[in-house]
Amino acid sequence: MGQARAQLLASLAAIYLILAITHVTGGLTDDLEIMWGNAKVVTDSSGQQAIALTLDPSTSSAFRSKKTCQFCRIDVEIKLVPGNSAGTVTTFYMITEGAWQYHDEIDIEFLGNSTGQPYTMHTNMYARGQGGREKQYKFDFDPTQDYHKYTIIWNKDWILFFVDDKLYRQIKNNQMYGAPYPYYYPMRVYATIWNADNWATQGGQVKTDWSQAPFTAYFRNYRAISCPQFGEDNPLCLPASGWFNQQLDESRKQQMTQVDSNNKIYDYCKDPKRYKNGPPPRECGLQ
Repeated sequence: MGQARAQLLASLAAIYLILAITHVTGGLTDDLEIMWGNAKVVTDSSGQQAIALTLDPSTSSAFRSKKTCQFCRIDVEIKLVPGNSAGTVTTFYMITEGAWQYHDEIDIEFLGNSTGQPYTMHTNMYARGQGGREKQYKFDFDPTQDYHKYTIIWNKDWILFFVDDKLYRQIKNNQMYGAPYPYYYPMRVYATIWNADNWATQGGQVKTDWSQAPFTAYFRNYRAISCPQFGEDNPLCLPASGWFNQQLDESRKQQMTQVDSNNKIYDYCKDPKRYKNGPPPRECGLQ
């Protein structure tokens, strides 16, 4: 999956170099810039500014943050593609800039499905090119009917994934035990929509129905708080802010236990097919 997206990004790089990045003024695009495809700033049905990312047979689309960050909190509200979205993937992720084989990445990807079947929220992490830390979740709501807030918190101790301020997943920094963790390099935020029907829906068994195109997802209320390793004067970066040095208190642990019981549908640590020739990664025994 990660390699497929890398190839997609590489194939579109030439277009990106030829065409000037679209800089739009005001609000949402103070922090974000359109990259390619049929991506545009719109006013949604509630009157708020949003970025619409559209996929059709000829092109995908994307935007990215104008700034990188090293240790940060990223919030965005997303309304996913309604109806038959099988084969499509809508993404919201962070990635370092440099050689792919050594990249860091923190992923939220929404795997589309046939009408009436739920989306899958696919989460993953890469550190210095080491990935394969996938966990997947289903929702208790329809993410296509309205906007929902998705949050990635990345600090020196944890990566935390929230949906509507509810903790879905944590990745602890277990570097002292040899586990990979993105720690040394800043990342940039990206959002894309693209066709991945070779793997996205039921392992690639359900293909994209292009008669349903165009497929459009909407993003609004983007917020990024960047806090360097040693903090800064911004009060949102201080320990009292509740996220920069955030630990898992009892209420958060209870949230994650509930999500694991009711929403989690895949866990790389518990997939016996992946570890026929040896044990799972060491961090699986440390969580």
